[in-house]
Amino acid sequence: MLLVEVIGWAALALLVWTHVGYPLLAFAWSRIAPRRIDAADIEPRVALVIAAHNEADVIEAKLENALALDYPGDRLRIIVTSDASDDGTDEIVERWASRGVELVRAERGGKVNAQDTAVRALGDWPDVLAFSDANCAWEPDALRRLVRPFADERVGYACGRLRLRQADGTNREGAYWRFEVALRGWEARMGSVTGGNGSIYAVRGGDYRFVDPRFGHDLSFPYRFVKDGLIATYVPDAVVSEKPSTDLTDEFRRKVRMFGHCWLIVFHGRMFSLAKMGPVYWLQMVSHRLLRYASGLLHLVLLVASVVLALAEGGVWWVILGAQVALLGLALLSRLTGSRQRLLALCQYYVLVTLATLIALYEALFRGIEPVWERAEGTR
Repeated sequence: MLLVEVIGWAALALLVWTHVGYPLLAFAWSRIAPRRIDAADIEPRVALVIAAHNEADVIEAKLENALALDYPGDRLRIIVTSDASDDGTDEIVERWASRGVELVRAERGGKVNAQDTAVRALGDWPDVLAFSDANCAWEPDALRRLVRPFADERVGYACGRLRLRQADGTNREGAYWRFEVALRGWEARMGSVTGGNGSIYAVRGGDYRFVDPRFGHDLSFPYRFVKDGLIATYVPDAVVSEKPSTDLTDEFRRKVRMFGHCWLIVFHGRMFSLAKMGPVYWLQMVSHRLLRYASGLLHLVLLVASVVLALAEGGVWWVILGAQVALLGLALLSRLTGSRQRLLALCQYYVLVTLATLIALYEALFRGIEPVWERAEGTR
């Protein structure tokens, strides 16, 4: 029984660390010993690459948004890289050629493959490669602010701040995301961020990395740049807005897909190799990434251990078991009633995201993860 108790306490401690302890450490570190970036107002040659697959309903708004950026026209190229779109997206983009928009067609292979195709077509023209999705809108000054850190030769990667609009349905991704972007800012001041977002990020033109198309850039780019001795930073005033998926059911499917790619990086991307990473960034990666991905597994272990120990020893384990049952009960109540009450919806969100990590782990181990996917409903 001692072994079960050790396992139970370890699972609980790791969950508390990743959700509470590590964020507190990152906050304190960012205040006590922040890393400084020598950012400056610069105007490098930028290629803005917009990945698109069947985005006919939003691509014109995206191009209007890109052309309205406060950046010199002779220093900016706008490229739409189409992942084998067949809904008229390509034809719409071609009509914008007179305004300087370029189209690159890629064979169906997913977002990263489309981005790789565009980068190869560009050659060595840009000083900075910036990337965005088709369903988001950059603030007019977002690009200017995004490139400022590249005045510091140590910086290889920079991502902006994604601001999620209010979901139409029950999704509470916005509440989680506000916490996540705060943590990202603290991490950047610790040293480097552990993750980015696909809506707004940039790399030095000569430092683009060709990765496994199943990995994605959000999580594979930051740690690879750090391993190469560069800084992966965060620019909170480079703002982009995007609509989240409408309901928790849609968000659940999106999270399963996302965590599937995360597990692939864990298994095949040498994500947690200490070599060339340094102990501080390794701690960041394990605390923010590995333990988050493993939260479903840790909760399952804790639940089983709690049942066994509550029945065998009672005491505090009944309290721990009761807290878990209460969380599951509130999540179920939210699901059955369709309530938008904040506490219930957040409980349901947390439980579904935690379950998504387990399902994604199973799919990564036994079913395989494809580099292509369909867009989430309600995000356009």
